[in-house]
Amino acid sequence: MRLTNRLPLESAMPNKVFSIRDLASEFDVTTRTIRYYEEKGLLSPDREGAQRIYSPADRTKLKLILRGKRLGLSLDESAEIVMMYGSPEKNRRQLEKLIERIRAKRKELMRQKDDLESLLDDLQAVEKKCGVALEEFDNT
Repeated sequence: MRLTNRLPLESAMPNKVFSIRDLASEFDVTTRTIRYYEEKGLLSPDREGAQRIYSPADRTKLKLILRGKRLGLSLDESAEIVMMYGSPEKNRRQLEKLIERIRAKRKELMRQKDDLESLLDDLQAVEKKCGVALEEFDNT
């Protein structure tokens, strides 16, 4: 199977361009957020005067950044994956890296889940002891 450097949606709109407001509205983020990703070198819009013009590739990169954020990846982790985007030979490595990050995040979340379950058990035990102590006050 040959991987291409375009996602299906990007392939469907190769000549489409987007304003910063288009992307902010589509992905429900602020224009400041998009400019921040641009400052970090993750997005590279063209310019027509003062207006930023984003390509389908920029749109896809923004989508990947936001997906990484939802997965709990740091911006640096997302950036590493996003910067691989756009080159067919790097797509496989990009997917492998993403799987690696997902597995690490899953392991971290499972550890946190275990910690939370333990904490909830401890809270329940303390609450029960407090309830018993209150009953003793009521009986005296």
